[in-house]
Amino acid sequence: MNRPRLPLMRTATRLAAVAAATAGVLLAVTAPAVAAAPTGRYVALGDSYTSAPLVPTQVDLNCLRSNRNYPSLVAAAAGSSSFADVSCSGATTEDILYGGDGALGIALPPQVNAVNASTALVTVQIGGNDIGFSGIIGDCAEASVSSPLGSPCKDRFTAGGTDQLRARVAATAPKVTAVLRAVRQAAPNARVVVLGYPAILPDSGYGCWPVVPIAYQDVPYLRGVQKALNTMLADTAAAGGASYADVYTPSIGRDACKSSGTRWVEGLVPQNSAAPFHPNARGEQGMATALLAHLN
Repeated sequence: MNRPRLPLMRTATRLAAVAAATAGVLLAVTAPAVAAAPTGRYVALGDSYTSAPLVPTQVDLNCLRSNRNYPSLVAAAAGSSSFADVSCSGATTEDILYGGDGALGIALPPQVNAVNASTALVTVQIGGNDIGFSGIIGDCAEASVSSPLGSPCKDRFTAGGTDQLRARVAATAPKVTAVLRAVRQAAPNARVVVLGYPAILPDSGYGCWPVVPIAYQDVPYLRGVQKALNTMLADTAAAGGASYADVYTPSIGRDACKSSGTRWVEGLVPQNSAAPFHPNARGEQGMATALLAHLN
């Protein structure tokens, strides 16, 4: 596969004009991880919400992966006997199963190849890129400029009476099922955990345009889409013999509209070290804490 990686980076460039109306840049603040989890070989599979692009320190530029992402924090807290983090920015379910190219154009093997019979724990966070997350953010942010009080994004994606984004979520379910099946085949005795995604937009209300440039009436719509994605992941995990770690609930009140010292997910113009609309170090720590609590 020759799919370009980290599509959200392209979205950020595409939205440079929108960014001019948003906030400035501050520094990241994090907290230490303190918890315990089952020991043994741990393998982390996932996309950019797992790899943590631009969160210091980046240790793999091809996948834009940080050594302070939630898998690294969990492995350290658990004292995992061995640890393989093969998460990669821009990854889809196909990349987990079949491989692809990284941000530098370097070919990558299937992420699932890192899973073997000795693996005790596998975490999976995938699906956002399968539904076209970066394109959704880009389209909705651009549309908000001409109609900040309206619902231009919802109008576009529900035109003709079919909700295209909900349909994408439904179409992604069998792809996640295939990932879980491959993981189980490679590691029959492993504990497998699927993670959802943290809150990007406020859990209630109409957002904070133009700081996060999503039109007011589009915020409830997109919030619903994200919740539908998380619900699909939870249901698919249960059906596939895995468990589901909820990282959305602990992130409520820490969305991209909150202050730079509170938020887990950055907006279009990050105020902490992170990619646009991605978790910062605080968000990675928050997901690590939620995952560790789930494992105990």
